Amino acid sequence: MSAPTVVILAAGQGTRMQSATPKVLHDLCGVPLIGWPIAAARTAGADRVIVVDGPQQPLAGLLPEGIETVVQPQADGTGGAVRAAAPLLDGAGPVLVLSGDVPLVSAAVIGALLEAHSAGGAAATVATALLDDATGYGRIVRAADGGLERIVETKVAGDASAEELAIREVNAGIYVFEAAALLAALPRLSADNAQGEFYLPEVLALLRADGAVVAAHVVDDPAAVLGINDRIQLATVRDIARARIIEDHRRAGVDVIDPGSTFIDVTVELGPDTVVEPFTVLRGATRAGAGCRIGPSTTLTDVVLGDDVVIVHSYAVDAHAHAGVRVGPYAYLRPGTVLREGAKVGTFVEVKNSDIGPGTKVPHLSYIGDADVGARTNLGAGTITANYDGFHKHRTTIGDGVRGGVDVSLVAPVSLGDGAWTAAGSTITDDVPPGALGVARERQRNVEGFAERRAADAGEDRS
Repeated sequence: MSAPTVVILAAGQGTRMQSATPKVLHDLCGVPLIGWPIAAARTAGADRVIVVDGPQQPLAGLLPEGIETVVQPQADGTGGAVRAAAPLLDGAGPVLVLSGDVPLVSAAVIGALLEAHSAGGAAATVATALLDDATGYGRIVRAADGGLERIVETKVAGDASAEELAIREVNAGIYVFEAAALLAALPRLSADNAQGEFYLPEVLALLRADGAVVAAHVVDDPAAVLGINDRIQLATVRDIARARIIEDHRRAGVDVIDPGSTFIDVTVELGPDTVVEPFTVLRGATRAGAGCRIGPSTTLTDVVLGDDVVIVHSYAVDAHAHAGVRVGPYAYLRPGTVLREGAKVGTFVEVKNSDIGPGTKVPHLSYIGDADVGARTNLGAGTITANYDGFHKHRTTIGDGVRGGVDVSLVAPVSLGDGAWTAAGSTITDDVPPGALGVARERQRNVEGFAERRAADAGEDRS
């Protein structure tokens, strides 16, 4: 069978979402709804993917590279949407029609549908499913011989009879047409219905009336046909998608301790023997190597972890931790952070746009921003890089084997040479040469009798 041309219907306004965001752009586990059928179509071997956008073109510039778009000028139904795409169809080969708000359709489901269509020699094949709750779905009416007779829409009262509404087999909104048959039938669609719209399922009735073979293929996975019209349905589909993502990781050797409290985007990659602790959120392009331990209560967005990284009770965005790194608890890795092999970022440490060298330790209560730190350096508690002068950011350079005292401020731009030391409580404003000790603090003086004078002053104030 030749590769299909795929048309994805995405022009619906989605008013029931009660949102300024177009329905098909709502997030589902790290990917917009529209991205799921696009990915499935491409995996299934689609030759071309055409997305039907609305008149305001809310999807413009937001679709993956190589996706063709066409505008449905008015909201005149699913048939009107495919008619808008008709000029882009070449009249040969199969045309697969998907819905942008039916995200769980998989490449396997598409492949099985295409095979059934080809094997049956049909002009059109519709995917169906058996649902316990068929509310909102078009119903499949079978002929006496078990074949497809027609599809009854149920959008508004009057579209379907009580008997038809009792049918559990529903239209999945997924179709395969022979292009020539589809193009011949589209101009004959009628808007004589309660909605005044052109319904794509009418094409099936027209083809059947012409004597063409029209088939129905029951999908084994009912979740693959679940559509989204409101936030409740989105939540239902999200729960299914989240559970399946976690199942896939577990099969690949990842130990997810508590799936009910764990959220992993479909775009995340995890290596074998990695453990994901409860209350952990992994988002975007996050990737972890083998043998990592992530969490509990950790959120990673677009973070790359090497092998054997441990990150506990922490938050990180657009950061890279190489093999053997230890992070947390309660650390914050901000964009541009690079932690080299074996580095440690400890409790209540924030690192931003900095490169922390191999084996270097920033154990606790520190802020390291816009800094380059060498290997095997130890920065004491309360180390601060003062990187902003009120107008511009400046970098701090810290060499190999540096020993930083506690409560030290490094006022950038400043450099500490290899093997340098800084004394506790210092504010370093000048470079410290290699092997030198930087001391920058006032000398201590003790004021004798201070406590007695304060007590006396307090007594006078009370009188």
